[in-house]
Amino acid sequence: MLETLRNMFRVKDIRKRLLYTFGMLVVIRLGSQLPVPGVNREYISQFFAQQTDGAFNFFSAFTGGSFERMSIFALNITPYITSSIIMQLLTIAIPQLEEMHKDGEEGRKKITAITRYVTVALALIEATAMTVAFGRNGMIPDMNILKGITVVAAWTAGSAFLMWVGERITEKGVGNGISIVLVINILSRIPSDIGTLYETFIQGKSLARGALAAVIILAVIAITIVFVIILSDAVRRIPVQYAKKMQGRKMMGGQSTYIPLKVNTAGVIPVIFAQSLFSMPSMIASVLGVSTDGVGGQIIAALNQNNWFNPDQPVYSLGLILYIALIIAFAYFYTSITFNPIEVADNMKKQGGFIPGIRPGKPTSDYLNKILNYIVFIGAVGLTIVVLIPIFFNGVFKAYVSFGGTSIIIIVGVILETIKQIESQMVVRNYKGFLSE
Repeated sequence: MLETLRNMFRVKDIRKRLLYTFGMLVVIRLGSQLPVPGVNREYISQFFAQQTDGAFNFFSAFTGGSFERMSIFALNITPYITSSIIMQLLTIAIPQLEEMHKDGEEGRKKITAITRYVTVALALIEATAMTVAFGRNGMIPDMNILKGITVVAAWTAGSAFLMWVGERITEKGVGNGISIVLVINILSRIPSDIGTLYETFIQGKSLARGALAAVIILAVIAITIVFVIILSDAVRRIPVQYAKKMQGRKMMGGQSTYIPLKVNTAGVIPVIFAQSLFSMPSMIASVLGVSTDGVGGQIIAALNQNNWFNPDQPVYSLGLILYIALIIAFAYFYTSITFNPIEVADNMKKQGGFIPGIRPGKPTSDYLNKILNYIVFIGAVGLTIVVLIPIFFNGVFKAYVSFGGTSIIIIVGVILETIKQIESQMVVRNYKGFLSE
């Protein structure tokens, strides 16, 4: 491993890319500390100290605490993530976008440009809504139009700048820039979460109990990470045989290959969808100061993850059933718009390919659809297990931390992809990589 690290820094191109990425990450963390002009940070601290329902934990983890500090990066890259998801959905629904997607590099460039515009528009809308909602409650002292415009402009510009940083990391650094920006935000919260776990389960306890608690915490984290790695790399390989055919005077084809169907086809997107839907009612109630008494309050409490698996309030765990159902439903929905068995079967037929034992055309698409439904369910169940592990410990043992299963899936997935990218660059230069040892 040490030799691999040394070889990695010996390659000038990789070294420059790593240093560039590191420099951009420093810029991100510095920007996360810069306050927006005119914002009362004491009000923000008091507001979040009063939030006991964890409604903002999801967004706080994704923004690396910038949201809690209301810094210039308070929105972070969440508008870009939302914009990318919207564009993926619209690519299926709008024929013009679907044609762009099929046009190759030029089409993808056009879709990327549209995604940028949508990102800025979403950031502007979110910044305006936050300024109005928080500003009228005291976040902006003596609020007027000029102060409001300043805050909105700062948050919108901060989100657009992070989008630019992510794209530059992709171009000049290592890995997917947007994903790396998201991961560094999540990682920045881990030290405070470790401190919380230490204060809750280890500090003030006897040596034996403290050591046992530490071992259990490390074991749970290690098992979860290993399970996520297995889930991320699990692939169902569908064998494909290409028939031999004459092209000119040469016999072409005849080779065997396979279609790799990932078990966790939809990635972390189903969890983000479900989490966003569950967090929205509580966030709106908190920002607008709506009373959470009565039936409405009980519904919001049932949507709050901190109340699930709570032995004192078992009725609130009913929200967990809806949460699991949404994750599975979104897994099927997102997979259906990203993988089209009919299109794959048609392309195979045109190229003279077939699945052994399955006739080309509709029987092939039906077979792929059957296999896909099977593995999507397995992937969705695995995804649900990963997500529920931290929620279980939060509810039963009151281990309140900002990162959860979603964060672990994102961190592991991005790190694996980044390592594979570095690996491929080192192999090209005849160096052993991380995965070859």
